[in-house]
Amino acid sequence: MRSGFTFFALSTLAVAAACATIPVMGNPATPVYAVAETEPVGTANEDAADDPAIWRNAASPADSLIVATDKKGGLYVYGLDGAIRGFHAQPGLNNVDLVDMGNEGIIVFASDRSDLANGKIALFRLDTDAAELVPLATLAAGPGEAYGICGYRASDGGLVVYTVPKEGNIGEWTITLGAQPTIRQLRTMNVPSQPEGCAIDARDGTLFIGEEAGGIWRFASGRTEGELVARVDNRNLVADLEGLALVPEGAAGGWLYASSQGDNTYMRYSLPDVLPAGRFRIGEGRFGSTEETDGIEARRGDFGPNFPGGLFVAQDGINATGAQNFKLVPLGAIETALGD
Repeated sequence: MRSGFTFFALSTLAVAAACATIPVMGNPATPVYAVAETEPVGTANEDAADDPAIWRNAASPADSLIVATDKKGGLYVYGLDGAIRGFHAQPGLNNVDLVDMGNEGIIVFASDRSDLANGKIALFRLDTDAAELVPLATLAAGPGEAYGICGYRASDGGLVVYTVPKEGNIGEWTITLGAQPTIRQLRTMNVPSQPEGCAIDARDGTLFIGEEAGGIWRFASGRTEGELVARVDNRNLVADLEGLALVPEGAAGGWLYASSQGDNTYMRYSLPDVLPAGRFRIGEGRFGSTEETDGIEARRGDFGPNFPGGLFVAQDGINATGAQNFKLVPLGAIETALGD
């Protein structure tokens, strides 16, 4: 009797263990393909590459630049051919964003997690001619491990940055630029568990936060309480939910993209109502597929002949070289595949 029970118990455990290793697959995803990829980051065989930001060169779109993080090494500046144009060594920079601040130049800001108990913002100016990052300041941004970050130029011309610590306490900050940049907190928000993805709609100040195991939260401008507008449901979003990217269109429309890391896909939502509007994956092509994507970014507009309709950049967590990199996809190809 005992031997039979033991066999049953062991069999049950074996089945349970097997089930636990079966990956969750969401709804079908349409394949699209990268037309370029960046050189790998310098940190090999580790989870290192994470988040990209895009600067569009309006005068010469094909000469636009991508700023991207190596969490173990620093910030890379890439051309649209994927070649390294510049590198700033500074370990501990996790996510990155940039804003055109007019006369102040292109301001780059990255979440600095070098002190796991206290978040900081590393502030730079992007020298677009030399493709170099000029350090401006490191600003204290409250308690917690620095993780996600995003920002925009507000209607009053000021730089507003959102910090997304691992603990879930979101901060909104205004940064005054100048010889000695200063920072002041405007409000705090919360999500129930670990977040990272962050995207801001510059048209009205609506903030979107990705809670990795929960879903996408929306915070109206000035509000401290948010609403969960898209859940991790193992159909459209498979945990972890990672990067977010917003592509505005008109007064209130456009798209919100999300990295559904759990099944190596990406979800698109229509704005302003955050309604499901298609899923896609970056399939195995000339430059390889993407897996376990963390950060993403997307920009509409002319980026030269290789990127009609705009540019979509995704971190690739499993790259054939052994070091992670970023894949570049024409945004127009994604919109055609999913339907405008």
